[in-house]
Amino acid sequence: MKLASTKRLVTQAGTACVVLFLSAVWGGYNGFCDQQPTTEGQAKALCLLNFAKYVEWPSQAFAETNSPIVIGVVGEDKFGDDLKYRIEGRLVDGRKIVVTETTGEGDWGKCQILFIAASETGREADVLKQLKSLPVLTVGETEGFTREGGVINFTNKNGKVRFDIDLNAARAAGLTISSKLLSQADSVRGKL
Repeated sequence: MKLASTKRLVTQAGTACVVLFLSAVWGGYNGFCDQQPTTEGQAKALCLLNFAKYVEWPSQAFAETNSPIVIGVVGEDKFGDDLKYRIEGRLVDGRKIVVTETTGEGDWGKCQILFIAASETGREADVLKQLKSLPVLTVGETEGFTREGGVINFTNKNGKVRFDIDLNAARAAGLTISSKLLSQADSVRGKL
C-alpha cells in the first residue's frame, strides 16, 4: 500500500512540475516557484530544481560528464522531506540530482547549488567569500544576500515565494543563467 501511495505522489508531483514548467515558459505564468497548494519548503525545493534546469555550469564544475548535480544546504534545513524526497533522483540534462548535508566549508565547493539558510545570517558573508570564484550557484533567503555576493535570493511577495538574481555574482562563479529564468525573477542586477 505504501509503495502505491508513494508512486502516486511522485506521479502527481511530476505532473505538477511539468504543468508549472509549461506555464512558466509558454503562459507567462508568474509563479516559477509556487503552485497551489504548497508550503514554503515545497516551493523553494521546486525552485532549486528549476534553477538546475536553467543554469549552465562550466565543465570543471563536474568531475565527470555524468557526475550528478549536487544540492547542499548550509544551516537550518526548513525543507523537511521536500528536497530529499521530491527533488533527489530527478534528472536534469542527463544528470541526477543528489541532495547532501554540508558539514563544513570543505563540502561547499563540491556542490553545484548551495542553499544558505536564514539561520546563517551571521556567517553568510564568510560562506559567500569562500565560494566567490567557484562554480557554485549560491541561493539564500535573507535581505541583502545578493549584495553580499550571492547569486539568487528568495523573497516573499504577497505570500508567494519569489526570487532576485545577481548576474555579476553568477559571472564571477562562471555560471550562465538562461533568459527564461531571468524573465521570472523579480529583479536582476548586473544586466549588460
